[in-house]
Amino acid sequence: MIKKVLFAFYRFILFFSVVGFVISCSLMLFLNILQRDTGIVYTKENIHFAAIFTLYNALFLGLIFTVFDFIRRKILVQRPVKKIHEFTEKLTHGDFKTRLQSIRIGEYNTVVADLNRMAEELSGIETLRTDFVANVSHELKTPLSVLQNYGALLEEPNLPEKKRLEYAKSINRVTKHLSELITNILKLNKLEAQKLYPNLKKCNLSEMLCECLIGFESEWDNKNLEIETDIEDDVYINTDPEMLTIVWNNLFSNALKFTPDGGKISVNLKKSVNNVTVSVSDTGCGMNEATMKRIFDKFYQGDTSHSEKGNGLGLALVKRVIDILSGEITVESTPGQGSTFTVKLKTN
Repeated sequence: MIKKVLFAFYRFILFFSVVGFVISCSLMLFLNILQRDTGIVYTKENIHFAAIFTLYNALFLGLIFTVFDFIRRKILVQRPVKKIHEFTEKLTHGDFKTRLQSIRIGEYNTVVADLNRMAEELSGIETLRTDFVANVSHELKTPLSVLQNYGALLEEPNLPEKKRLEYAKSINRVTKHLSELITNILKLNKLEAQKLYPNLKKCNLSEMLCECLIGFESEWDNKNLEIETDIEDDVYINTDPEMLTIVWNNLFSNALKFTPDGGKISVNLKKSVNNVTVSVSDTGCGMNEATMKRIFDKFYQGDTSHSEKGNGLGLALVKRVIDILSGEITVESTPGQGSTFTVKLKTN
């Protein structure tokens, strides 16, 4: 702010000096012509001559300053504006990798920095969009191909009843997977576009965790998993229960998916003064450092052996919901020993 004030003051002094110089010169010329031949006696003729001569001099000086101003505008205004215009034209036509060179004139560098930052953001968004379209196309192509194959098999006239039921179940399973994929894509799109806003209300987090966990009872029974819980009773927080349910369902689903038969899943809830901490641990395959860095990216699946059971959107949804609720989620994992996802939420 001080720098801008000093710069404005400097421009005022410069402009005032130039205008004062021109006026002083014109006035001195006028008086000098009057006194050149007549001393201090002013006659009508020499006043008229001095006025006309001074007018021509002022016009000449005006022409010089006009030329000077034209050159100044050409260098200081038109050239930088032309460069900025060419740059924005490239952005308009989708060239987001272009960058504007530094313009060391006035405060143009601030504009240049902002435009380059905008181009960088647009480039990142374009990359995300391209990757998103490619990933969605890939995720849709596989189940659609399966549906097409099973549909063709069901057209056989002498198909045994057992095979028909088997194909029908497979079609039902694939369509369910496809439906979940589309639902998650729509949810993630709304969350990222900020079209969903948290409806905060006081809710019992302890009961919510238990209800979500019980919803997976049949799955942990089928895999003979040990479920260990350490959940404090009656822990209340102000949050959006529907959004938070997305978090717990995805974390529990992942834990069940990656934990082998006979393994163990632990759920803990602890309350402190200003926040609550929920951790979900499993004894599954675990993750390496590279996988943990990308685990919350859309469509990323670290363990491809379980890719048919998911679509890589679950943890991306979890991360976005936690961000909207002003929470924090972290992951710790050791390959071959399991993973622990920890969620911290504010109580108020």
